[in-house]
Order: sequence, then C-alpha cells, then structure tokens
Amino acid sequence: MSKILSSTVYHTPVLVQEVLEYLDPQPNKLYLDVTFGGGGHTRAILEREPNCQVVAIDWDLNSIEKNGPELEAEFGDRFSFLWGNFSYLNKLLKKAGIDKVDGILADFGTSQFQIKEAAGFSIFNDTPLDMRMSPSFNKITAKHVLNTYDEQRLADLFMYLGEERHARKIARAIVAERPRHKFRTTGDLVALIEKVVPASSGSRKIHRATKVFQALRIYVNQELENIEAFLKAVPSVLDNQGRLVCISFHSLEDRIVKQFLKADNRFEILTPKVVTAQAAELAVNHAARSAKLRAGLFNLVNN
Repeated sequence: MSKILSSTVYHTPVLVQEVLEYLDPQPNKLYLDVTFGGGGHTRAILEREPNCQVVAIDWDLNSIEKNGPELEAEFGDRFSFLWGNFSYLNKLLKKAGIDKVDGILADFGTSQFQIKEAAGFSIFNDTPLDMRMSPSFNKITAKHVLNTYDEQRLADLFMYLGEERHARKIARAIVAERPRHKFRTTGDLVALIEKVVPASSGSRKIHRATKVFQALRIYVNQELENIEAFLKAVPSVLDNQGRLVCISFHSLEDRIVKQFLKADNRFEILTPKVVTAQAAELAVNHAARSAKLRAGLFNLVNN
C-alpha cells in the first residue's frame, strides 16, 4: 500500500491523482516539487514513475529536516532537496547546478504541520502571534502588524487578503484595544474578534477569526508576491514540453496562476476549467475542499 496518505501525521496532500495526471512523470526526467511540506506529493511522483528524479524545495527548514531523511533513505539519489524560497527559483537551481527541468509542482497551501505546530497559525492553540513560515526569510510578524499598523491599513489588509466583510469593524476594535492591551498571542486576537463579530455572522463551517488569520498569514509571508516571482522564473527553467502544475487555496492565488498561463502563449493550458477535488477525496480530506488545480504544457516549438 502506498504511503502517500500516511507518511506524515499532520498533512495529507491534496489532489494527488490529479497532480500525477497533469504532471505526467516520465522515465529519466527531472521534476521539481517547490513546496515540499510533508513530502506527500514528492513521494507520489517517485512512486508513480520509478525511473524519474525529484528535487524538492522548501523554505521551512523544519519540513526538510522532518520529512527529507525518510525519502532520502527510501529513494536514494532519485530524491534530493534544497532549502530556499521558490520565489528565488533561478538562484536555487543555478547553485545546485540544474539548468532545465521537465516538470514543476507548486502547492501554495499551508501544511497542517505548520498550522498545528508553528507559532501563530492556529486559531485553536494559544501561541505567540508570529505567523512566519520561515523566520530566516521573513522579519515582520503578525504581532508587529497588529500593534503598529493604523486602522485603514489593517482594514484594507483584512478586506483584500482575507475577504473579511467585517474588516473595518475588526480593525477599529484592534486599534482601540491595543493602548490598553498589546496583542501578543493568537488567543488575544481570537477573543477580540469573537467579541466584535456576531456568532451568527457568516458561514458556520469556519471560525469567525479564520479570514483575519488568513489575511495576516498571506501578508506576513508575502505569499502573493512570492507566487508572482516564482511564476516569472518558471519559463527560464522549464524545458520544452515541460509541465507546470499549481494548486491554490485562495481566489487571489488562483487568479494569479490563471492569468499567468493565459498571458504566456508558450503555455498550452491543460485545464480549461479549474480542477477541484472529487467527492471521495473530500470525504476523507477536509482540507481539499478549497483546492484548485491548474496546469500548463510549455511549448517552445510553435512560438
């Protein structure tokens, strides 16, 4: 039985079969998993095609140290990893001596391991308001944002990145509260939002603080800027007939990928309609409900 769904305690990879379909790993080809995380997608690729190689990239050193050795031991020189942010794709590959690759996978979702273990990510664990996926790469914390940004800037952030309809009300309450009590932990922020936003407001499927936490996480980690920089680098490292597969969890991320594939006529769009999880996966993996996959085939011959 494959270890794809059991290799990590905290993170089940989404859309695994769809990733394999659109990435279509082939013998003696080289693939990148630029968001290694729990290693589930990397494992799936290596198991599907026993004669391909995968280079995994992640900027969270904990993910590499936790999940990399097992794959190294199992797959030998077919697997290797690089520590770094995928927005620096060209530099990372140049340093590793890699010129071209045959396929690239990017899963822009936050791993369940990070949500459960890293400071500031979980609404349900009272931890310091950090939210940095990689402290080595990012310096600004959610604590700094909440305690220093003015009301307008906070409201814009919550509205644009979190699509939070109570953005202005929450921002106003934060600015009013912090002279009396600085925001230090996730519990401080959750308590304020629960006080400001009615329990009956919005969807019952998500906590009232979810969208604000999402906005802060995206902002602190510069997630949208990193995706744009990554996509800009992709054509320079993808070989002819190479494939790009991207999984997004937020409408802003998905829009960036969609527009990128549409704007570059060197890509044949393999997913005219966005690909989402099937009912069978949704029944066992709740995290897949927001996943959206788009893919493109890089074709230099006709351009």
